[in-house]
Amino acid sequence: MKDHLKVIGFDADDTLWLNEPNYKEAEQEFCSMLSNFAPAEKISKTLYDIEMKNLPLFGYGAKFFMLSLVETALKVSRNKIEPQKINDIIELGRKLLNKPVELLEGVEEVLKQLNSRYKLILVSKGDLFDQERKLEKSGLAKYFYHIEIMSNKEVANYSKMLQKLDINPSEFLMVGNSIRSDILPVLETGARAIHIPYHTVWQYEMLENTSPDNPRLTKLDKISDILNIL
Repeated sequence: MKDHLKVIGFDADDTLWLNEPNYKEAEQEFCSMLSNFAPAEKISKTLYDIEMKNLPLFGYGAKFFMLSLVETALKVSRNKIEPQKINDIIELGRKLLNKPVELLEGVEEVLKQLNSRYKLILVSKGDLFDQERKLEKSGLAKYFYHIEIMSNKEVANYSKMLQKLDINPSEFLMVGNSIRSDILPVLETGARAIHIPYHTVWQYEMLENTSPDNPRLTKLDKISDILNIL
């Protein structure tokens, strides 16, 4: 893997810092707010369906999630939800946006060591303002020479990024937790990838529990294991 490698890209959410558990916690609180209208399972299914409908219009991130919560509340309650409850849902979204950034174990030490040998870039997706806010709070910005925030992690967007940075696919390695977003499209460009699964995954990101069989893919249990192979 070390041959020709010059640039390492790191996914942000649930690779460098905790993210999805915060959304799961918010969803549970949301379901509790609407418990008079429907059981939690039905509310969660309706929310996911609305998120999938809104995704092409609003993209990813906490603000997209908040809009989907409001729409779900109106649908589940058949527009009978009290105005104060809508305010509570908006506050739930604000609380999500203001969550402290909690680094995953070993992250900073890995970045510190690799930064002296490779160019590191952050490759994230979603709302620009939200991702920049989390990066600033994380204290990790000093380790990255480039920040790439995509509307979606697709093959075309990865290819554009590599061209923009004048990086050959053989010189690039992507590290992330999502098979759908961080692994498959990167492998299609001809680059390498490291998959580090995370215990909590958004339903949309789920494809398979196992990584695809590809000689350019390595699966590790935790981010600190990277130091054993690079």
